Amino acid sequence: MALLMKCCAFFVNVLCMPLHLIQAVGLYDIYKRFFPICLYRCSVMYNKKMYDKKKDLFRSLSEFKKPDGQLTILEIGCGTGTNFQFYPPGCKVICTDPNRHFQKYLKASMGENDQLSYERFVVASGEDMGSIESDSVDAVVCTLVLCTVHNTPQTLREVRRMLRPGGAFFFMEHVVADASTWSYFFQHVIQPLWHYFGDGCEVTRETWKHLEAAGFSELQLRHIEAPLMFLIKPHIVGYAVK
Repeated sequence: MALLMKCCAFFVNVLCMPLHLIQAVGLYDIYKRFFPICLYRCSVMYNKKMYDKKKDLFRSLSEFKKPDGQLTILEIGCGTGTNFQFYPPGCKVICTDPNRHFQKYLKASMGENDQLSYERFVVASGEDMGSIESDSVDAVVCTLVLCTVHNTPQTLREVRRMLRPGGAFFFMEHVVADASTWSYFFQHVIQPLWHYFGDGCEVTRETWKHLEAAGFSELQLRHIEAPLMFLIKPHIVGYAVK
């Protein structure tokens, strides 16, 4: 089965040669301008299917307020702002994303969620958040982002750096399926094509292993089966305390 999977993945990779060339000459950046439109539509569908799970996860955000009652949230890869509706009223939000073309949709989400205070939008990757001060935020949120970062351990180091002592990192991510399943087989076969469709997204990551090794003082992590298509059905959800 492993040999068949590698052969099929190689075949798909060959079919993706035109896409590899487009990326090599820099033309793939054009897709990044249109990707926010695709993600906006996908995010609306994702929120409908994952509404209860997101609501349950973010209910714990209020537990990490400062003694004065203020809660500052930094969201990595905020995209179109689909998580804003789940944040506690009155909290301060710092938005970050490596794709500056999301800003149009982000402003629309801000207008729809005026119960929050928006501090700024920072164009930055998860691996390099140098413009954010250390020990400065109460919570960091990351949903469907660790599948696209180039260096997961470095992103988690940045998360720990930005969090104040006792702050928490909230996550909801799709991950690789169990190796004994057909989902695992097709995740690896389709990955070369999925990389381009999802703007660098990888469906074959064992993200939970990086979280376990990141050095958080407490990790609350659950594996769940999301009500989504089989490629992104396996999820991890939870939070980690600095």
